[in-house]
Amino acid sequence: MKCNVAIWDRIIRFLIGTIMLFYAIAGGPFWCYLGIYFLFTSAWGICFIYGLLKIQTTKSHLSEFYKPPQG
Repeated sequence: MKCNVAIWDRIIRFLIGTIMLFYAIAGGPFWCYLGIYFLFTSAWGICFIYGLLKIQTTKSHLSEFYKPPQG
C-alpha cells in the first residue's frame, strides 16, 4: 500500500493522537484511546480509512518536483 498521508497531515495526526492518548490515560473517556490509531497512521504514513474512501493528501506525481535534464 502506498503512502497516502502528507507530512502536514502526519504532524496534525501525531499531535491529536498524543493529546487524545494522554487524556485517556489521565482518566478521560474510553474513546480517547483512538489516539493510538492516529499515532500509528502518523508513523506509517498510511491511513486505511483514506484508502477505503480513495483520499490522498500527498502529491502523487514526482514529475511536479523533479524533471530530468533534457539533451
